[in-house]
Amino acid sequence: MEPEFRQIVKGVFGMDIRREIKSYIVREGLSMREVLDRLTVTHKWSGSLSNFSGKLKRGTLRYSEAEDIADVLGYDITWIKRGRSQ
Repeated sequence: MEPEFRQIVKGVFGMDIRREIKSYIVREGLSMREVLDRLTVTHKWSGSLSNFSGKLKRGTLRYSEAEDIADVLGYDITWIKRGRSQ
């Protein structure tokens, strides 16, 4: 089932996933290295900046990885039904 989640993330974020996530990193005043350091400590990610950057560039981030990034940045990922007002 993991490949399906990967497709969902790619479909939701598309190839702009890198820009999307980097914009949240910048908003929080952090560098990619600082975010990766937090991910390494709190979610046991590998400390490889090139792997992290490559996943963003290729748009191959898993949904669970997107949730981890949101977590260390202090955000939640929310699904909102299209066409319905809040």
